[in-house]
Formats: sequence, C-alpha cells, structure tokens
Amino acid sequence: MLMSTEMPLFSNALKQLDQALTYTKLHEDTVSMLRQPKTVIQFSIPVRMDNGALKVFKGYRIQYSDARGPAKGGIRFHPQVNMDEVQSLAFWMAIKCAVVNIPFGGGKGGVRVNPKELSKAELERLSRGYINGVADYIGPDRDIPAPDVYTDETVMAWMYDQYCVIKRQQLPAVITGKPVALGGSLGRGDATGRGGFYVMQALRQELALSGEAPTIAIQGFGNAGTHFAQLASAAGYRVVAVSDSKSGIYNPNGLNIEATIAEKKKTGQLVANGLEKPISNAELLELNVDVLVPAALEDQITVKNADKIKAHVVLELANGPTSFDADQILFKNGVTVLPDILANAGGVTVSYYEWVQNRAGHYWPIEKVHTELNTTISQAARDIYKFKTDRKCSVRDAAYALALARLGSAIESHGTQTYFGKA
Repeated sequence: MLMSTEMPLFSNALKQLDQALTYTKLHEDTVSMLRQPKTVIQFSIPVRMDNGALKVFKGYRIQYSDARGPAKGGIRFHPQVNMDEVQSLAFWMAIKCAVVNIPFGGGKGGVRVNPKELSKAELERLSRGYINGVADYIGPDRDIPAPDVYTDETVMAWMYDQYCVIKRQQLPAVITGKPVALGGSLGRGDATGRGGFYVMQALRQELALSGEAPTIAIQGFGNAGTHFAQLASAAGYRVVAVSDSKSGIYNPNGLNIEATIAEKKKTGQLVANGLEKPISNAELLELNVDVLVPAALEDQITVKNADKIKAHVVLELANGPTSFDADQILFKNGVTVLPDILANAGGVTVSYYEWVQNRAGHYWPIEKVHTELNTTISQAARDIYKFKTDRKCSVRDAAYALALARLGSAIESHGTQTYFGKA
C-alpha cells in the first residue's frame, strides 16, 4: 500500500528539507521524490496472550528511499507509535545514512504497544508476528531492520530466527543489532552514544569545548545517554545532570557517573543522594551548561522553551528532539545544534559494519569497530562543519544539504525510467 501524508512531525521534517534546499540545488523531480516515502506497509499482528485471549496490534514498516542502497532503520515498540512518527523517522534515516556516506537508504518500523505490559513469551510472539507481516518486504539486499526504542538484541534474535524459518535459509545480514552469538557486531551496544561522543570530540576546538571540564546535561539516561556519559566523563567533561522518564538528578560539581549507573540498575531509578538534588526534565533542559544532550524522545525543545535554553551546544542523541521553529530560535540565539542525523549516526554506522561482516562471513575485533566508527563519524563531522562555516548556515542545514546532494545524485544516476517514469 502506497500513501502520502502530511502530519505534524512529517511536516516538520519536510520544512527541514525545504530549508536545506537553499544550500544545494536538485532537479525538481528529485525533490518531488524526496518529499514522500517509496513504500508504506501497515498491517495487523494477532498475538495469543498468556491468558488465552487474542490481541491484535498495529504494525508499520516504511521504506522511504532505496536510491543509495537497501532501506535501513530500526523497529520500535511503543504505545505512541503512529504513521506520522514512523514516516518521519524513515525520512531521517535516509538523510542520516547519506550524512555518514554509507550505502543504505532509509526505513523505519514500529508496533503500537506498551511492551512493559507483555510477558517475555508474549513479546516473543509479537516479535515473530511482526516479521510474519513484513517478511516479503525485507531482506539483506532490500530492507534491513535493527533495534530502536524498547527493542533490543533479544528481540532482534527472535525476528532474525523467524525470518530464517520463513525463508528456510540462514541469512544473518537481514537484521542488525543481533546478539554476537548470531552474527552481531562487537561494539553495537554503545555505538549511538559513542558516535555522539566522537562528533563532540572531532569538533571540540570549533565548539570551544577545549577548556577545563566543560559541563554536560543529559536528558534521557537510557542506552545512548549512559554510554555517552561514561565516555564524556572519562575524557574530562563534567556531567552535572541526567534524567529519565521518571526522575532526574543534578550536582553542579559533577555526578559520579559509574555510581549513578549502578544505582539505576539496582533500583530502576535516579535517586538524589546528599550531594545531589532532584531535577525535572524541563528544568534540566534549561540548565546553564556547555553541552545539552537530549537523548530521549522527539519534540523536547519547542518554541515554548527554546528561548530558555542556556547551553552553548545542543547535541541531539535522540531522533528529532528539536522542532523546526525551535531550531530557528536556537540558531538566532547563537546556540550550535549538532543534529541527530549526525550526532546519533553511530548506531546505523556500526549496523552497516555488522551487515558487511555478515555478508563477508568475517568478523572484526572491537578495536577495529571503534577505529572505523571514529574515522567515519569524525570525517562526516568535519565535512559538515566546513560546509557550515563556508555557507554561514546552521550545522543542521549543512548536514541536510550534503545528504540531499548525495541522495539526489543517486536518484538521478538511476535514470528517468526507474524513478520518474517514461518521459
């Protein structure tokens, strides 16, 4: 089923596309192709619950573009998943893969569900049911899913296994983010946070972060946020605040990150001790720090709070945490935003390495994964920042402009019959 929609989040994504076109020129037919996804799949997933009842969940898979290679993007399980969100994320994946110049297009998937309400057996049945619904549309050379919000390597293992059952073959390159025992790559677990850290380090001089113990606040203390915090703390940055969906803690002298992680693993919460005080997500965003890291969900910085952001740098580990209008306010106020399509591209980059390893049947040591990631991400960051400096635009506009130029070149190189129909 093909469809085109213009909903709030996707409209925001298209505004970013239109603004970036100020800095790069594409054929009008190419722009038309980039304004809507190639394929949209919506399907039902019936799951037999442990109590014998049948529940039917709504699943999505969107392949936004395959001009530069197979579609690539995660699958999220979340109660707020909807078509607008998945479509926007698929678009951003197409841009993100082009930003770091890896040979993938963009895709995204999701299921509207609260996975915390499911038993492990129910979660496995849901995961396998998702693959039953999309098996004819994915594959190592067509569309390669990965983990996302509330999915992990265990879920990917179930999905990979179900695909192999359906196809009667061992095809590890169909899904990335798998357990290492099933062909997953070393270094995938911390790749998103590590990639964001490498972006910050590559631009440390340009961002005036070379002083003593620059301060950082992190909204979202999940996988990406915790790994970023560990690396930043070890490198001499001072992480003064972290938060999750339930709570937050703040200490202007810096948090003990390892102790904070250990306490959260033990209690499931961020609990303030005598040296720390509780802080809300809203308060954290407005702290006077050198670097603010939104690492939670979309739309956290909006027109309502953009003028209150005091950080000098916003590094987006989350997908789409800053609205289009808020981004304009931050740029006007002199805040440098390192956009999600660059800052959180470490995950898809290591997913690409996993796919390469699966195809070759040859697996890399962790040191090679880290070295390759640092090289890829740092080069992308420097290229984008140079474009930004030369054109006097925002880092986001520079990243989009470079990505769109690469996507446009690929689309036009395929020829008019493939993408535009007969003349």
